[in-house]
Amino acid sequence: MNTSSRLSETEVQRIELGVLRQEHHDLDLAISALQMTHPGDVLTIKRLKRKKLMLKDRIARIEDQLNPDIIA
Repeated sequence: MNTSSRLSETEVQRIELGVLRQEHHDLDLAISALQMTHPGDVLTIKRLKRKKLMLKDRIARIEDQLNPDIIA
């Protein structure tokens, strides 16, 4: 198999990062829409906010792997 057609781990992480950022943005829009249309649906809003926070944490972990803090 031609190894040049394979993605490196860094490229895979960058793609995953883009997908996660899009999911995070979509959840933000969904939460805003739900708060406007069904403000009493507190349980669903809380669940979506928790999922959004988990995505934010995953995004931060991948960003740290891609751009580690190097203390010189």
